[in-house]
Amino acid sequence: MKPVFTENAPKALGPYSQAIKANGFVFISGQGGINPETGKLVEGGVEAETLQAMKNIEAILKEAGTDFSKVVKTTCFLADINDFAKFNAIYAEYFTSKPARSCVAVKELPANFSVEVEVIAVAE
Repeated sequence: MKPVFTENAPKALGPYSQAIKANGFVFISGQGGINPETGKLVEGGVEAETLQAMKNIEAILKEAGTDFSKVVKTTCFLADINDFAKFNAIYAEYFTSKPARSCVAVKELPANFSVEVEVIAVAE
């Protein structure tokens, strides 16, 4: 196992890694709309947060030597299920290979996120 870290994505909010490479895969911890340059949640609601989360995921995938086309599974969390269509429209622009996915609404997310996305990708 090897931790993956990039300055181009937010530092972990707790005792965990941005991602771990193991057995030909990269497991990316949940990414929300935190701007890595400021360390703050972007403004603009679920759409702005989703875009930033995708940028964060992209930076981690790149650091791990892979990209969105190699993603096999995502788990998506929304603070409000009514944001599903807005989230999905942006998500679809990035995950064009249509990986397996779970998407659920939760009562609350860390740091007042509207959205959080976990990713598993092939990273040989």
